[in-house]
Amino acid sequence: MVLAASQRLDLPRPPSFDLTRAVMPDPAAEAWTIRRLLSWTTDFFAKRGFESPRLEAEVLLAHVLDHARYQLYMHIDDVVSDAARSAFRDLVKRRSEGEPSAYLVGRKEFYALSFKVTPAVLIPRPDSEFLVIEALEALGKMVGRETPRLADVGTGSGCLAVAVARRSPQVRIVAIDRSAEALAVARENAQAHGVADRIDFCEGDLFEPLDPEDRFDLIVSNPPYVATPVWETLEPTIKNFEPRLALDGGIDGLDVIRRLVDQAAVRLHPGGTLAMEIGSDQGEAVTRLFAGDLWSPPTIRRDHAGLDRVVTTRRLPIA
Repeated sequence: MVLAASQRLDLPRPPSFDLTRAVMPDPAAEAWTIRRLLSWTTDFFAKRGFESPRLEAEVLLAHVLDHARYQLYMHIDDVVSDAARSAFRDLVKRRSEGEPSAYLVGRKEFYALSFKVTPAVLIPRPDSEFLVIEALEALGKMVGRETPRLADVGTGSGCLAVAVARRSPQVRIVAIDRSAEALAVARENAQAHGVADRIDFCEGDLFEPLDPEDRFDLIVSNPPYVATPVWETLEPTIKNFEPRLALDGGIDGLDVIRRLVDQAAVRLHPGGTLAMEIGSDQGEAVTRLFAGDLWSPPTIRRDHAGLDRVVTTRRLPIA
């Protein structure tokens, strides 16, 4: 499970930061251009074991200069002002102390869309894009449903709900989260991407805030699935900054998943689809939760690394 967590979260262990040994050279000696700042910071991050040091440097500097990353190279020999360099130095220091770049710049790209993120929400990961793919495929197979209803359980930043809504204009979505702070971020993202009129946001645990009669054609969820013993060993860049509520799934990582499966059986229309992200070592255990006559045999979609990532099944019609 340790491998599962690290493979999913895909973040380097943050090194210690010694400011006395990381002071940028005297600016009077040579002009601090964009080129020089990128080179210095890339080397600084590389020596500390960052997986993508150049990308990290570009993201932080582009944020400070209010540029898109590609614009850095259009102005590569421009001299950076003292104020901007000071702000950049602060971000480099904080990143070296473990704070994720997405929180530092307040944005993260997901499914080719830019999302606001804060420490109240889990940072969207590329692996979760497979869940969007599953949702869109399921919606594409629905016949006779002019306005299918989707529930996004544990919406966080709203990245799943917004990405699906942007590519499926007929769908109507209910996005649920226990965190009021997370829902505020999700609402902003829905507004920014022009889909707020098709997403209702509800605060509560799983389906608790909804009318008991509410039913859905599709339920998607990226639930907490990191086992508590594994949570205790996670790298500080994750454990010290990202919301535990969105990650810790109990002693075996399946506490929330079990409850979600039970409740989804009631909340789905017959023939409706449930798609969930899971840990890379949880495929067999999660598959067993669908034993019996309520669910179709589940399928597992693997990620780019060939690891179990999304489980999908359908609620069988009542005989």
